[in-house]
Amino acid sequence: MNIFTIGGSGLVGTRIAEILKESYTIDDLSLTNGVDITNTNSLDIIRNDTKHDFVIHLAAKSDVDGCENDKSLGENGAAFKINVDGVRNVTDACMIAKKKLIYISTDFVFDGLIEPPNKYKEDDKPNPLNWYATTKYKGEEVVINSKISFAIIRIAYPYRADEFPLKKDFVHAVMGRLSQNLPITAVTDHIMTPTFIDDIAYGIDAIIRKNAEGIFHVVGSQSLSPYDAFILMADRFGYDKNLITKTTRKEYFKGKAIRPFNLSLNNAKIEKLGLKMRSFENGLKEVSKI
Repeated sequence: MNIFTIGGSGLVGTRIAEILKESYTIDDLSLTNGVDITNTNSLDIIRNDTKHDFVIHLAAKSDVDGCENDKSLGENGAAFKINVDGVRNVTDACMIAKKKLIYISTDFVFDGLIEPPNKYKEDDKPNPLNWYATTKYKGEEVVINSKISFAIIRIAYPYRADEFPLKKDFVHAVMGRLSQNLPITAVTDHIMTPTFIDDIAYGIDAIIRKNAEGIFHVVGSQSLSPYDAFILMADRFGYDKNLITKTTRKEYFKGKAIRPFNLSLNNAKIEKLGLKMRSFENGLKEVSKI
């Protein structure tokens, strides 16, 4: 089976390709080979293709604060053009070529107002709080309202075992500071659900093999605050926990885009496809093997 990835050269996409290429032929489409999702003409490669069965759409403007700076520009800003118009262009191309689309979305589509230990399920109503989340949710709506076969995968705080040279995930960024005995502040009033990227790849594989459709939370099995996550990292790798100091969302993100409180996501739906999503503690064991 042949798969197009769009924007597969980043932190998440490269690892997904490494795993999926053992079972599929992967061809990446990106700016480096002339594909600009905001330009419909550059998507002729999808429209005219008869070889590929799936398109995995990873490309996005994902810098939360950078997207917030685009908010005043509305539909003329890069965040909207990439995260909404770009998705529409890809969806239209998939419809013409009769390809199934796997769209990568985010936990940020939720407002985080549910009380712990409750977790968001796939059919809970999104209510994005910042512009990044708003554009990603609008992208979801484009896919849902299309006439194509699709799966929407919401991921959260992805990290990998090895260190990606072009961009550090949050685990390697924190480890980098602690390994140099540098202090770091950690938010206590935000709950996240870290996701081991290998499990995202296996989730995509399960969706492809079982021809599953709809929305899936392909996230880890443990939700916790950044502070608690950093403490677990210090314990696992032998760093000084005294370097980690507590802070709040209000203080840490002062002057930046608002972040939700509780982004605990329920992953029971993807696990029903036979996949076991790792907890953060088990994911750190994989990191420690590198």
